Amino acid sequence: MKKASLAIILFLVCLTGFAQLSRDQYQKLETALGDRSFFSGHLTGFVLYDLDSQQVLFEQNSQIRFIPASTTKLFTLFASVVILGDSTQTLRYTTQGDTIRIWGSGDPTWDYKDFENSPIEKLIQPYQTVVFSDANMDSPAFGYGWQWDDYYYDYSAERTSLPIFGNLLEVKKVSGRPQVKPSRFQSSVKTTSRTIRELERDFHSNTFYYNPNNFRGAETHIPLLTSPELFVQLASEKTGKNWNYSPDTLPAVHQELRGMPIFPILEEMMLESDNFLAEQLLLMVSDRLFQRLDTERAIEYILKSYLNDLPDTPKWVDGSGLSRHNLFTPRSMVALFEKLYRMIPDSELYQLLPTGGVSGTIKTNYQAAEPYIFAKTGTMSNNHSLVGLIKTKSGKVYSFAFMNTNYPYKASEVRREMEKVMVMIREML
Repeated sequence: MKKASLAIILFLVCLTGFAQLSRDQYQKLETALGDRSFFSGHLTGFVLYDLDSQQVLFEQNSQIRFIPASTTKLFTLFASVVILGDSTQTLRYTTQGDTIRIWGSGDPTWDYKDFENSPIEKLIQPYQTVVFSDANMDSPAFGYGWQWDDYYYDYSAERTSLPIFGNLLEVKKVSGRPQVKPSRFQSSVKTTSRTIRELERDFHSNTFYYNPNNFRGAETHIPLLTSPELFVQLASEKTGKNWNYSPDTLPAVHQELRGMPIFPILEEMMLESDNFLAEQLLLMVSDRLFQRLDTERAIEYILKSYLNDLPDTPKWVDGSGLSRHNLFTPRSMVALFEKLYRMIPDSELYQLLPTGGVSGTIKTNYQAAEPYIFAKTGTMSNNHSLVGLIKTKSGKVYSFAFMNTNYPYKASEVRREMEKVMVMIREML
């Protein structure tokens, strides 16, 4: 009995040791992230987590809250997988005679990027008149804490219940001048003597300005100032149907239209860090839950129902991470990522995550003969984070969160130093 007990104890000790860093390994990480390192000049939080043993191997400032920027999309990914399942929530509708009444559910795919054809046009084909209502939309066009002067950048498109063209104006440089789509806005393109290099939108209207002497045409998309009246005009032109706006309440008895498979949207959101898709996904989550489009309410529900066991309660306010009010701790980021790791099949999870040197937002970073970083980035002025998986030389996969804030230099410098740390971990584990 004593020999058997001793054998069990030795086995458990060996198992525990397997999940721990050696003293030398621990000291290397302490030095790389410590008081004399590059990271001593600003606040850095780091967690390295063994997914097999479910133990933290190393942590530094893991309890401190950081602005997560686009790593917030991991939370949106979680909510989408849990609530939406395998398809988008496109709209709700009723029919009477030759009229169909529709309420958007947040689906962002109608004539946006290379997504498959929206089912909307097929649905309305038998009807002469389409009546659109946005009375189910509770969230404003911009998220809480978004920076106001981002309004003319494509990463800050407005949120709506039923977007078309991604709520963006497409811009091409033709014979030195901007040519725009939808073409109805071509007459709203004006010249200016201001020293601007791109086509820029007026803050209060869909009037656009460019300087003929400086126009570069590098910005290919500009957010539109949306309104339900503009939407029905665009939808009428797009479909050849008569669209009208009437803010009617969604009746209790109605039908639902499910759209395209959701995985391509999740993949685009994660690899390209598409803010618009992230925000609209969270609206679809809200619609599926409450038949209302309310980002704040959806977030509250997800936090209380599915994420109430995180080490630290997140301050989570939008889907994309554009808000400066989001605050997450590194250890909560790792805890969330572990949930995703257990929920999503490996083949799909790796397809969703940007891969160092291969795809997405880290295509030009973390390069190696064999990819070893699979992670979501988040970058905002003076903030840069990376959360995901690292595959080491031994073949093991660990989860990590690496968060930085309040640094006074370029994000590229932070990425370069982070890469040194991640290479060291890859080599020693």
